[in-house]
Amino acid sequence: MNRCSWADGSDLMRRYHDEEWGTPTFDEGRLFEMLCLEGQQAGLSWETVLRKREGYRSAFSGFDPARVAGFSSEDIDRILQDRSVIRHRGKLESIVDNARAVVALEGRFADVVWSYVGGEPIVNRWQSLDELPAKTAESDAMSKGLKKLGFRFVGSTTCYAFMQACGMVDDHLATCFRKIG
Repeated sequence: MNRCSWADGSDLMRRYHDEEWGTPTFDEGRLFEMLCLEGQQAGLSWETVLRKREGYRSAFSGFDPARVAGFSSEDIDRILQDRSVIRHRGKLESIVDNARAVVALEGRFADVVWSYVGGEPIVNRWQSLDELPAKTAESDAMSKGLKKLGFRFVGSTTCYAFMQACGMVDDHLATCFRKIG
């Protein structure tokens, strides 16, 4: 079975690639989770974040934006003691700030993020990983737009990874069994 070679490093990465990455989702909870997790990756490997995903889910109320928006600095202090997450105050605080920004959108978060790709996945036809960009004009625009709405840890590269993860961009290689279209 041909898959994108970045996923060949471990069973965890293969499962993520085969079952999740690039699958279009409009579910606000899943979108919120993925945006937050992509922000946690900054400076680290995606596999490190995936290994800690359940810890994040536990620490952040299953990524329920309404609940997380109510977290206090004391909650962050408590989570900083939890070895099942990446213990970086700024990154952890960004999850709370991002939850507040999602809540402020009153159910329009999916519409907002999908608007940067016109509501439908951009399907690329890359032949090798070397062709994949780290960011695009769309991710630049998303980054700027989300920052204006109060989101944090949403640079253009993070936004592009988020777009790939949530299927706004199909960057599966042309030879990958998961390629759509």
